[in-house]
Amino acid sequence: MNPIGIASVPSSVTALPPTALAAQGGGVIADYSAETWWLTLIKAVFIMVFLILSVILAIWAERRVLGRMQTRPGPNVNGPLGLPQLIADAAKLIMKEDFWLKGAESLIYLLGPIIAAFSAFMIYAVIPFGPQVSMFGHSTPLQLTDFPVSVLYVLAITGFGVYGIILGGWSTHSTYPLFGSVRSAAQVISYELSMSLSILTVFLASGTMSTSGIVGAQERLWWCVAMIPSFLIYVVSMVGEVNRLPFDLPEAEGELVAGHMVEYSSMKFAWYYLGEYINMFNVSAVCTTLFLGGWRSFILASFWDGANSGWWPMLWFVMKVWCVMLFMIWTRGTLVRIRYDHFMKLGWKFLIPVSLVWFVLVAIVQGYRSFSGGSTQGLLLVLAAIFLVAMVILLILPEGGEEDELEDSGTLEDDAESITVPGEEFDAFADGFPVPPLPGQKLPPSPRARRADRAAAPVLDAASDVSLSAASIQTATDSDVTAQEGTDD
Repeated sequence: MNPIGIASVPSSVTALPPTALAAQGGGVIADYSAETWWLTLIKAVFIMVFLILSVILAIWAERRVLGRMQTRPGPNVNGPLGLPQLIADAAKLIMKEDFWLKGAESLIYLLGPIIAAFSAFMIYAVIPFGPQVSMFGHSTPLQLTDFPVSVLYVLAITGFGVYGIILGGWSTHSTYPLFGSVRSAAQVISYELSMSLSILTVFLASGTMSTSGIVGAQERLWWCVAMIPSFLIYVVSMVGEVNRLPFDLPEAEGELVAGHMVEYSSMKFAWYYLGEYINMFNVSAVCTTLFLGGWRSFILASFWDGANSGWWPMLWFVMKVWCVMLFMIWTRGTLVRIRYDHFMKLGWKFLIPVSLVWFVLVAIVQGYRSFSGGSTQGLLLVLAAIFLVAMVILLILPEGGEEDELEDSGTLEDDAESITVPGEEFDAFADGFPVPPLPGQKLPPSPRARRADRAAAPVLDAASDVSLSAASIQTATDSDVTAQEGTDD
C-alpha cells in the first residue's frame, strides 16, 4: 500500500542507480515503493513534534545568545540555564485573558492565526532529513513525501501563509494591525521574487525541482560554492521573508507596537508566535536543502565511508539547520532595523535585477554544457567570482539621488511654496485614491485626533476660566495693596 503515489517508483526499478531512478521519477530520488500508511503517520507525527520542540529550544537559545551578545544577564541567570523564564512565558500565554474585539470580523479574526500556524507546519513535508533507511523492516526515505515540483510547493505554501498575517491585521478594524499587514504583503511579494529567482538557478544546475533530486545533485559540490550569488541573494531574501531584524518592518515595535499582532492575546497570539519561529526553521531547512548539500556531509565523507548512509545524515541535516538559525539570531543581535523605503529599494532595485542577470548567466552556462558536453563546475565558479565582485562594486558605489540634488538646488522648497495654499486643507482622497502629501503640505487631523481634541476642549476651557479668575483676583489684590500704600504715604 502506498498512500503517496505521485512520488512512488515501481519496485522493478529499485535496484537502479540514483541517476537512472531520478530520470524515471521526474528527478525524484526518494523511493516510496515500500511505504505503508503507518510509516507515513509516524513521519508526520515526528515532524510536528520536532518542530514544536525545536521552537521551544530556539526561543531559549535565542534569549541565551542575545543575552551574551548584548550583555543582558537576565536570560542567563534566571534559574538553572534560564529555563524558568521560558516556562513562565509559556504559562503566561496559556493563562492570559483571551479577549475578543467587539468590532472585529469574528471568523476572519480567528482564521488569521490558524492559517499562519498551520501553513508553517506544511513545509517540512517535502524536506529530506536523510537517505533510505530501514524502519521496522521497511525501506523508506527519511522524508514524508516528494514529487517532481516539491520546491514549487514550498513557494506556494509560503505565499499562502501571508494570508494569515493580512487577514489577521485587516479583520481587527484597527490602524496599527492594518499597517503591519499591508507592510507584510508588500514585503513578502517583493522578497519572494528575488528568492524565487535565486532558486531558479538551482533548478537549472540540478535539472530537477524535487528536493531529494537537488540533494542528490550536490554529491560532489554544494551549490552554495558553485553559485555564491544565488546563495547570498537567498540568505538576504529569507531574512526578509520571515520578518526578522533588520527586516522586521511588519511588526516594528517602535512604529507599530507589534504590527498585525497588536489586537491578539493568549493562544491566538501564541499561534502567530509559533508560526514565526517555525517559518525560521522552514527557510533554514530550504537553505540547507538547496545550497548546503542537504543531509550530505562533505568533509566527513572524505575520510568516513559511512558518513552519508544510515541515520547519521539526519544529524548533519539538523546541525546545518541550526547553523542557519544561529546566523539569523546573530543578525538580530547586531543589526538595526532599516528604513522602509531603503528596504523596498534593496529588494526591487538591487536583489531582483541582480537575480535576473545571474539567472541568465547560469542559463548560458547550462546551454554550453548541454551542447558541448563538457564540465561546467569550473566555469560556474569563475562566473560566480566575477559576478560577486561586480555586486560588491555596485553596492559600494555612491548613488546620486534626485531628491538630494533638488534639495541642494532649493527646488523642493520653491515647489512647496507654490503648491501650499495658506488655509487650504490637503485632501488625501482628491482623485479617489489615497495620495501622500507633497513637500510643504500637511494632512488634516485624523478622526481620532479630532475626537480627542473635542474631549479635551471642556477641560481646557475650565482651566482657562480658572486661570482668568486667578489672574483677576491677583490684579484686584495688587490694586488694593497699591491703594493702601498710597494712603499710608
